[in-house]
Amino acid sequence: MPDLEEKKKIIELLMKNNILISPEILNALNSDENIRKILALREITEESLNSLIFQRVKSKVKVIKSYKEEAKKRSVEDFTAHFNTRYGGIKEIIQKKQEMQDTISIKRVIDKNEKENVSIIGMIYEKAVTKNNNIIFTLEDPTGQINVVVNKNRPELFSIARDCVCDEIIGVVGTSGNKAIFANNIILPEIPATNELKKSPVEEYAIFTGDQHVGASQFLHDKFDKFLAWLNGTAGSEEQRQMAQKARYLFLVGDLVDGVGIHPLQYNELEIKDIKAQYSILAEKLKQIPDRIEIIMCAGNHDALRLIEPQPPLYTDYAEKLYELPNAHILSNPSIVNIGATGNFRGFNVLLYHGFSFNFYAEAVESISVAGGAKRADLIMKFLLQRRHLAPEHASVTSSPRTEEDPLLIDIIPDFFVTGHIHRSTVSSYRNITMLNCSCWIDMTSFQEKVGLVPEPARVVAVNLQTREAKVIKF
Repeated sequence: MPDLEEKKKIIELLMKNNILISPEILNALNSDENIRKILALREITEESLNSLIFQRVKSKVKVIKSYKEEAKKRSVEDFTAHFNTRYGGIKEIIQKKQEMQDTISIKRVIDKNEKENVSIIGMIYEKAVTKNNNIIFTLEDPTGQINVVVNKNRPELFSIARDCVCDEIIGVVGTSGNKAIFANNIILPEIPATNELKKSPVEEYAIFTGDQHVGASQFLHDKFDKFLAWLNGTAGSEEQRQMAQKARYLFLVGDLVDGVGIHPLQYNELEIKDIKAQYSILAEKLKQIPDRIEIIMCAGNHDALRLIEPQPPLYTDYAEKLYELPNAHILSNPSIVNIGATGNFRGFNVLLYHGFSFNFYAEAVESISVAGGAKRADLIMKFLLQRRHLAPEHASVTSSPRTEEDPLLIDIIPDFFVTGHIHRSTVSSYRNITMLNCSCWIDMTSFQEKVGLVPEPARVVAVNLQTREAKVIKF
């Protein structure tokens, strides 16, 4: 048994250094080896304890996916290869579903003369409503095209079909006949119902926000500065300060600056009309964030980059000052990082996507449109997770064809799906994935009013990685 006097001495030291004595630390003090290691520390801090007791890996942020710019001429063949790659990736996901074990090609279905039960996987080439108000898809795979009829008298199936969009890839189980398929079931790529809810062994916080829009006349300087003061432990209630003290990660999900020339009315609404100066001022503000907090950021449609997705990491020509921040990780949009890994915990995968495709699905998907459209980021995010793609309809964003992989494919199931763009704050969950749509730091502008965006500014989401509890803090 450990020496009780030594154990008591450590507890007194922890209290003297204002370190919260968690159940994990108390449990660790039952080990003679841990007690010797702690007493040997030159300085007892929360960081040194985490490193010692929980064997935290050296790098707290591991980049899983971040896409660089591909400087090459695109051809028709590149687009063909891109769609074939996407089809292959999602087909592989769908084929793992129990209902899709015996899929055949569309050509083989067309060649059948008699009615048979069949299952196929195809991309929606076209979608229409018949004169009898049934839905009819034209589905295609590498071997051909076939019509799929979904009867209006099957309400659950019809509801799924009504929300399907062109270019998404689905599985269909049905009956063949007259060179068509009459659907009995539609299988989406979907997140498995058995997806694990992971929790960290360490109590630490990840903070999520975005859409700073630095440079705009309506940028909320005072509120953002109050947020920075909170991270430094000089603002907020005692509970909120304790939370900030345990913050280890800060996510900024695009539109870091307001940009220049983004829309015709913008120039007169800019406080800073130089793009480099916008990034420099943001960098000066982010310098105030304690070094213990790692900053993970990606671009958005207002940043000084092409609009084509994936957007590469910010260009150093414009955002040089951000790259000088020692605790900054500047990634592509979209990207995936892993945080919070320890020697015996594999950490959380966080999918970052600014959300430029959201406006399209807010209107194009009937169930989302009637439920509130762009105000329902939770429904849009759920829709994309079910399709396992950030822009299943090609027209929803301008994307760059890649022949080796589709960067917008959700092939790695995230623990957190984090977005921005529509300037609202929502926290929801779908099959143990925490879905966060981040707030903004800009007041209502004439452009937002024109496109129907109603902002909920100056809010951040703080997630306790040990409990997965999320709190919205208003500044």
